[in-house]
Amino acid sequence: MLRGPRAEAVPAWVARACTLVGLLDIAAGVFPRFRYSRMHTLAEVLPGALGPFAAALSLSTGVLLLLLAHGLRRRKRRAWRAAVVLLPAGAIAQFTYRHSLVGVLISLALLVPLLRHRDEFRALPDPYSRWRALANFMLMGAGSIGLGLLVVSAHPRRMVGSPSLADRLEHVIYGLFGFEGPVDYTGDTSWTVAFSLGALGLLTAITTIYLAFRPEHPAARLTADDEVRLRALLAKHGGRDSLGHFALRRDKAVVFSPSGKAAVTYRVVHGVMLASGDPIGDVEAWPGAIERFMDEATAHSWTPAVMGCSETGAEVWTRETGLDALELGDEAVVDVADFSLAGRSMRNVRQMVKRIERLGYETRVRRARDLGEAELDRIRRAAEDWRGTDTERGFSMALGRIGDPADGDCLIATAHRIEGAARSASGRAAVGDGWVDEVPGPYGDLKAVLHFVPWGPDGVSLDLMRRDRSADPGMNELLIVAALQAAPRLDIKQVSLNFAMFRSALARGEKIGAGPVLRAWRGLLVFLSRWFQIESLYKFNAKFRPRWEPRFVVYAASRDLPRIGLAAMQAEGFVNPALPRFLRRRSATPSPCAHARAEQHDMSKRGVRAA
Repeated sequence: MLRGPRAEAVPAWVARACTLVGLLDIAAGVFPRFRYSRMHTLAEVLPGALGPFAAALSLSTGVLLLLLAHGLRRRKRRAWRAAVVLLPAGAIAQFTYRHSLVGVLISLALLVPLLRHRDEFRALPDPYSRWRALANFMLMGAGSIGLGLLVVSAHPRRMVGSPSLADRLEHVIYGLFGFEGPVDYTGDTSWTVAFSLGALGLLTAITTIYLAFRPEHPAARLTADDEVRLRALLAKHGGRDSLGHFALRRDKAVVFSPSGKAAVTYRVVHGVMLASGDPIGDVEAWPGAIERFMDEATAHSWTPAVMGCSETGAEVWTRETGLDALELGDEAVVDVADFSLAGRSMRNVRQMVKRIERLGYETRVRRARDLGEAELDRIRRAAEDWRGTDTERGFSMALGRIGDPADGDCLIATAHRIEGAARSASGRAAVGDGWVDEVPGPYGDLKAVLHFVPWGPDGVSLDLMRRDRSADPGMNELLIVAALQAAPRLDIKQVSLNFAMFRSALARGEKIGAGPVLRAWRGLLVFLSRWFQIESLYKFNAKFRPRWEPRFVVYAASRDLPRIGLAAMQAEGFVNPALPRFLRRRSATPSPCAHARAEQHDMSKRGVRAA
């Protein structure tokens, strides 16, 4: 369960002390005037502010303490061990170089609470991989260059001549590797700068080597046994939550209740333990699974959070854990029995569907198990090619795969361009100012795909929507209508569509009589819709006259919301820390879809006209 304020006080106090000491040490190492300021009396007796090598040791110790502060705040055992080693080393250096008893006492004074409250620092390591070493090298390298420029430029009266910024940068880079650069100083300042730069370079190298060669602690994944147990729970209780099937993503981990009748799936992103949807299984066993989830969060000092749970789920989470809940948006659910294209409210959808059908498109709605492997492979490749982003988006409301043998109950709706159907009276497609024969796509007549996952025995939940960018607008509307019309013969009674974030604010803000605060909030959401599909998803869902089911985010404290939001955006694929495209390995053989796009683009450039 959650830890009390008293248990959190010691790690927070120690972390703040380490941060303050680290900043003072860095300032003492970088700025000469700082050593003779009013803070000198304090700074010279802090760990790192030593004799002949004061600048280098101050920088090194300050940077290390800053790095350790975050881990100490999160009660990480490894950060505690490093601090316990660093503080006595600083005390020994104080006595050896300065013979400062005050410095020794301050070092020991910081060490005492660490040893006294050692039981508070029991958090296990976070999941990590070898990429942490590369990230450390890049971040520490950039930080070392920045601090190095400060060190080089902090002695203007001792500097020989007026070296340019390029000369100073070159001096920093050489100094990080232990070589002399083009900048020169009078007196012994050259030694001070050289030792400082060398210490920064050595610190970057040591931390990178440590991260590269330490035992790997990979992120948890859904095992085959876990998946079997989850599917058994979904078979009994899957109709309770439309997001239940998304718990079967294989990049999630899972904790089960002691009875095994309930489970919570999650992923850890930068110290945030993200669960999604409601717990799986019997509601009576939810508290047991939630307690295991919170115990795991406490063991690793992760920040617990739940994205997209229902109102019932939010009530159980807040009651069992003391967490808070905030309405995040609404899920659009269409009851098949009530859906009809008739009526004035459905006029726009009805006209769009009729127009697309006249252009020669047809739809097919089938269970995944009824498709052949060749067709499934074509759909998979098309969906990946039409994705439009470098990474697969989705976490809480996306399965992340199509056509897996274990997902035979999934529903796949496809749109096809009937072979030989004319786009115009002449049977040609418009290109520039003329007409050309239509070039078949790399996936034949396939033009759009919708993928639904099971929602209990009589429902489906929308997973993804993909379409060929060259297809006519309205493919998604066409396929949703087709799926809803085919639902009765497939024994489907309810269909969950997209999630509309902040839907109620958008809906209330556009009504007559809305207050200035609500209108301002709606205006901000509309502005953010330029980058995120906020308003567009709401309006798209509203076309089908759904009922709206609220969804919530559950969190521990308001100060955690920005961190949770960033972690959720990364999990959903909106924030991607992947390497730039030009650094990625490219295939020597172009894919068929890329070859087809190149041919079509080349034909368009030549401006081929009809005879």
